Amino acid sequence: MINAKIKNLKQLELIIRKLRKRNKTIGFTNGCFDIIHAGHVKYLEAAKKKCHILVVALNTDSSVKRIKGNKRPITPLKGRLAVIAALESTDYAVPFKEKTPLKVIKLLKPDVIIKGSDWKKTDIVGSDFVKSYGGKTAVISFLKGYSTSGIIKSIKKDTL
Repeated sequence: MINAKIKNLKQLELIIRKLRKRNKTIGFTNGCFDIIHAGHVKYLEAAKKKCHILVVALNTDSSVKRIKGNKRPITPLKGRLAVIAALESTDYAVPFKEKTPLKVIKLLKPDVIIKGSDWKKTDIVGSDFVKSYGGKTAVISFLKGYSTSGIIKSIKKDTL
């Protein structure tokens, strides 16, 4: 079941076209999702409530390195995709290699882009594009006390 949710962009584009014909609302979010924690799980559950189909795009390992530095990701892409796809809230997981998911957004044309509250609506990549055809942008509050960077710092502190 997990592998059935992991798609490449071409596969996903065809699936989304078929789902649109069935009047399904397509939601989109993205991130590194390096060390999955309760904050991620709650965020994705809240994102799923905003749509029928939730697509989660994950940065490839090289993309994560460009954004987070050479010591990241902790978990390679294959593992991150498997964990995200295993979540009930995720309908499809797709990798992207660019720094931002704009290419994926333009290809899939989601009805709603969903991001965490660390983003201002005006700064969310693809927001203007989605609004141009009547789509929406949604911002979801984070579960306090959870962050991948915080987990990494805690592990480093405990192992010194």
